[in-house]
Amino acid sequence: MHEISGSLDGSGLRMAVAVSRYNETFTQGMLQGALDVFGEAGVRDDDITVLHLPGALELPLAAQTLAASGRHDAVVVLGAVIRGETDHYDYVCSETTRGCGQAALSTGVPVLFGVLTCSSLAQARDRSTTPAKNKGCEAARSAIETVRALQLAKGDDS
Repeated sequence: MHEISGSLDGSGLRMAVAVSRYNETFTQGMLQGALDVFGEAGVRDDDITVLHLPGALELPLAAQTLAASGRHDAVVVLGAVIRGETDHYDYVCSETTRGCGQAALSTGVPVLFGVLTCSSLAQARDRSTTPAKNKGCEAARSAIETVRALQLAKGDDS
């Protein structure tokens, strides 16, 4: 039996982050968390691209564009969708999730989903500012580990 696991060594990796400005109070905390993780893992600042977008529905196309560019080993998408009084929440969450998954499958580049889908402002605050629960940190770690695991699965240990 062969088991493959990725490491959290980000040295030499090129990462992209697509981040929504909508609910910026929360997305900026997640962005900072992701950037901190990349730095701690050895990803150079010059190897990180951050693309700012208006909202969550723009994230799938941004992920597709960044992944298809050939300039990034992984793409992290960050956003915050908070339930309101209408069905809008359901549509935004569903289409953003579907589109980001489709971007990864169509390009072969990992797209890590760091979009909060919360029922309250308190949940969003907890998942964007509490270090142990910050979804930006989690998505960045997953991006590095996924790239490294896929490199090993392909027989490329660079």
